[in-house]
Amino acid sequence: MSTSDHSDSDARTRAYNAGGPEAHGSVPAEPQASYREEVTERQKERFGGMKFGSAFFGWLAATGMVVLLTALAAGIGAAISGGVEEAVDQTVSTPFGSVIVYSILLVVILFVAYYCGGYVAGRMARFNGAKQGLAVWLWAILIAIVAAILGLIFGNNVLSEMNTFPRIPTSAEELTTAGIITAILGIAASLGGAIVGGMAGMRFHRRVDRAGLGR
Repeated sequence: MSTSDHSDSDARTRAYNAGGPEAHGSVPAEPQASYREEVTERQKERFGGMKFGSAFFGWLAATGMVVLLTALAAGIGAAISGGVEEAVDQTVSTPFGSVIVYSILLVVILFVAYYCGGYVAGRMARFNGAKQGLAVWLWAILIAIVAAILGLIFGNNVLSEMNTFPRIPTSAEELTTAGIITAILGIAASLGGAIVGGMAGMRFHRRVDRAGLGR
């Protein structure tokens, strides 16, 4: 090979290297991550925030899960004790048994149900998962207020008649210390589950962004 051939090869190599990796279809990991974060941030500014439409469907999912889990818990209790009435009698006859069992079931059911609802809202809205979970919980509060107003108008507990939610003690006889604690635990469990579920739903989209825009 002649000296001129060597010179031409060296010149092409220097020109290739001078172009950098971007000129040949590859991007360093750090700029690629910065680009992904920049794109995600622009999308978040445009489409972020609390989405009450998505949250409404999340609330519907949470409501359905409450019904299913409540029916499942009742069925398991009946199967273990041999009947619904017998299960109730055994529970009530145990000191503080009804309060403890009810409180545990309420917390578990509401947390799992509202986790599912928050997850649905977070997946639908894509951004601000915690806010979407909070919006699901706010829908539940709004519906509860409307139901309470309807109960005052029609003289009965609408939610109790509909049998769609575990009952939280509301009458004067039920507003004991245990009843109030149970209500607080139920509120905290539903709020916590909705927020955690919303964040979990949002994380799916972050994985999609990393796959599409680079790590």
